[in-house]
Amino acid sequence: MTSYSSLDELSVHDAWLTIGIFDGVHRGHQEILHRLVAGARQAGAPAVVLTFHPHPAVVLGGKTDFKALSTPEERIELLESFGVDLVVKQTFDQAFANQTAADFMQRISRTLGLKCLVLGYDSALGRGREGNAARLTEIGQELGFAVQVVPPVADERGILSSTRIRAAIAAGRVDAAAADLGRNYSVSGPVVHGDGRGHRINFPTANIQVPDGKILPANGIYACWAWVDGKKIPAATNVGVRPTFTPDLPAPTVEAYLLDFGRDIYGKEIKLEFVDYLRPEERYDSVQDLLDQIALDVLDCRKILMVK
Repeated sequence: MTSYSSLDELSVHDAWLTIGIFDGVHRGHQEILHRLVAGARQAGAPAVVLTFHPHPAVVLGGKTDFKALSTPEERIELLESFGVDLVVKQTFDQAFANQTAADFMQRISRTLGLKCLVLGYDSALGRGREGNAARLTEIGQELGFAVQVVPPVADERGILSSTRIRAAIAAGRVDAAAADLGRNYSVSGPVVHGDGRGHRINFPTANIQVPDGKILPANGIYACWAWVDGKKIPAATNVGVRPTFTPDLPAPTVEAYLLDFGRDIYGKEIKLEFVDYLRPEERYDSVQDLLDQIALDVLDCRKILMVK
């Protein structure tokens, strides 16, 4: 798969296209991607995804504290895993947002030789979101491309969406998020030096430097899978401020205790998959009380992850 940073960088013919943020590439998004890729393959055409960065909520809604389910790099990797041929990560700014749906689609149609536009049920393009499915169908008739609308994925909790998943993660309900994503929610980053306290109490932890724009689960203890050098390792993970030692930390940290693992991994990239929530963060009156609880957390992790 090839990725581009602007529409101006590519010129293809007879493309099948979908447009959206695809934050998290959840099961609803996956339905769109399956339709896109299957149709493109049958037509012998490239399957193209146009996505945006930064998120429109930041540009149009002024949400400077917005946290996403996936970094741009993670999103591209996920899109590739579903068989997409080309991804365009277009910079989203006010000038881009001010285009009319007709002008926007005319530019896309010319650049891609567009044959089919595959959209989610709630997609809307152009200034003021005036390019809904009906309007885009009209534009397609003028410019020579078809429009397919994919219905939502829903369950007893309602329609699946990135907003719903972000809310679940923020509440610590990583199991619900996994059901919606079709995989465990994960964060990745290099292992950085902390204060060394874990080593001193005989529970050394890997401190993960998570990208600023990535949403973290609610403060608490989690059963996780850690990926290091392609190896899957069970881990008890703390997200929070470590109230026993550093309750005044300005922002939560992510620390993983890798079970039955003793290698030095400072500087290595590590991926943490959140499997289940164990308990909230708590302050303990003594280090021994904390150690006793960590031992119980490790036992719980082993049960959840079904490892000895």
